Amino acid sequence: MDSFWDLFKPEELIRFGGLFLLLVVIFLENGVFFGFFLPGDSLLFTAGLLCYLGVLDVELSHLIFYIGFAAIAGYYAGYWFGYKTGEALYKKEDTLFFKKKYITTAEDFYKKYGGIALVMGRFLPIIRTFAPILAGVVKVRPIIFFLFNVVGAFLWPLTIVTSGYYVGQLIPNALDYLNYVVIAFILVTSIPIYSSFRKERLRKKELSAKKD
Repeated sequence: MDSFWDLFKPEELIRFGGLFLLLVVIFLENGVFFGFFLPGDSLLFTAGLLCYLGVLDVELSHLIFYIGFAAIAGYYAGYWFGYKTGEALYKKEDTLFFKKKYITTAEDFYKKYGGIALVMGRFLPIIRTFAPILAGVVKVRPIIFFLFNVVGAFLWPLTIVTSGYYVGQLIPNALDYLNYVVIAFILVTSIPIYSSFRKERLRKKELSAKKD
C-alpha cells in the first residue's frame, strides 16, 4: 500500500514509470473526469527538475512537446465525453470520482473567461480536468476548441516544466526540498478553486435568503 500511494507523489511516479507513466497521468488529468485528483502542476515542475538532473532521460524541448501532445489528447477526450453526455452530466449523481460542484465550478470559470478559460484552466486543478468536458457539453466549435487547446497545452508545460528545470540549475540539492515545493504548488494552485467554491456557496445562500 505504501508503494501504491507513493505513485501519487510526483517524484516517485516518475521514478517508477518514467516518461510513459508521466504522459499517461497528464492525459488523464487533462480531461478524463476521474483524473482530477492526480498530480498536475507539481508533476510538471518535478519532471523539469528531474530532467535537469538526468533522472528523466529526455531533452527539455522534447519533454515539453511530449507533455503538450498528451495534454491535447486529454482535452479532446474530455471534449468528446462532454459532447456525448451533454446535459445528462448535470443529472449524474455524485460519486467518489465525480462531484457536480466540479462541473459547476468549471462552468462559472468558463462563463467568466469564455474560450480563454481553456488556456487559463490548464494552470488550475479541477478546472483543467472539467473545462474541456464543459466545452463539449456546450458544443464549442471544433476549430475554436482546437486553437485554444493547442495554445494552452504547450504554454502550460513551457511555463512549469521550464521553471522546474531552471530551479535545478539555480538551487543546489533542489531535490532535497522537492516536498516543500510540491506542497507550495498545491497550496497556491488551490487558492482560486477554494475562492470559487466559497463564492458559489455565498451566492446560493443569498439566493436562498431572497426566496425566504
